[in-house]
Amino acid sequence: MLLADDDRRYAAALRLLIEEQPELTVVALAYDGHETLDLAEQLDPDAVVVDLHMPNMDGVTAIRKLREDHPHICLIALTGDESTAIHDRATEAGADDVLVKGQMLEALVERLRAARTH
Repeated sequence: MLLADDDRRYAAALRLLIEEQPELTVVALAYDGHETLDLAEQLDPDAVVVDLHMPNMDGVTAIRKLREDHPHICLIALTGDESTAIHDRATEAGADDVLVKGQMLEALVERLRAARTH
């Protein structure tokens, strides 16, 4: 999977937690929306986890473009924002799921495991 979050420390910590799952591998970290699109094009990951609040291109826009270019990829939106409005925008853009950072690790691992079986 590709993991995109502008908070470098959070992204690195999340990568370590995800990779504790033997069936999951983070192929790269991206720190803004443009880098996310570039890496997705280069690496063709099975899944992309996208923070909704990133510089240069927000996560909702990145999700929309990823869905257009990679219709079968698993797209998980990740946010610290509990506002249902942004969750709805991410879903409308093509996110398969929206997870709130404070509650998300277990749900993220389960969702990514499910994506591997498709």
